[in-house]
Amino acid sequence: MRIIQQRVQDRERDVKLLRQEVAAINRSAEKTVEDSEKIFTELIRLIQKSRSDMKQQIRSQQEAEVSRVKKLQERLEQEISELKRKDAELEQLSDTEDHNRFLHSYPSLSDLRESTPSAGIDIRPLRRWEDVTAAVSELRDKLQDVLRDTWTKISLTLTEAEPEPESRAGLLRYSCQITLDPNTAHRNLSLSEGKRKVTRKSQPQSYSSYPDRFTDWSQVLNRESLTGRCYWEVEWRGEVYVAVAYKNITSVDLWYLHAYSVSTPNPCLK
Repeated sequence: MRIIQQRVQDRERDVKLLRQEVAAINRSAEKTVEDSEKIFTELIRLIQKSRSDMKQQIRSQQEAEVSRVKKLQERLEQEISELKRKDAELEQLSDTEDHNRFLHSYPSLSDLRESTPSAGIDIRPLRRWEDVTAAVSELRDKLQDVLRDTWTKISLTLTEAEPEPESRAGLLRYSCQITLDPNTAHRNLSLSEGKRKVTRKSQPQSYSSYPDRFTDWSQVLNRESLTGRCYWEVEWRGEVYVAVAYKNITSVDLWYLHAYSVSTPNPCLK
């Protein structure tokens, strides 16, 4: 009897501890959600402010440029009107038989100031507006990379204590979207479908020069860094090698990885 009672007390104590743990988990989770919401709200506010400041600066520059061009346009239109007026008066004067009038009026009409309006116009290229768009796009890509890497670290932190998945359904919890990096693609590789598909071509592609581009083997790296548990699926036709490499691996290292993978399946999937 005493043994049973002791066991009951032990189990009740364990249940109490588990209830306390559940309460602690709920408190911690709620506080984390609340703090995270505040941080994300602040991030959104900062992004919205940057967007507003950039828009205001672009509009201000737009007004200044338009004002400058319109002033120049008005000056040229006035000059055109003046030249047409003088041309008409000279045409009329050339038909007169009054020589005194001709001699008196001709100097003032023929006194044309040297003007080369085309040379004086400062045609500023619109390239800088495109550069602004490119800079914003680059900022978006960097933010996406930071958010992706940060979420991977957060996910890793939250799943450290979870058991290894034993089914595809379990693996899909760790699935990640992988896009290919065009700055590393060999010139005989063509990227499509949002940089998620690669096809080997016989004709070189018109890629720009980039120091990280592969020049020997037909290879390409993905843009995202992989941290913690990551799962992805690849569909291929023909002879294809899929490998996992360190982020700072060099093209020479990858050449050895490719050569080594021919004799062993360990470094990559064939």
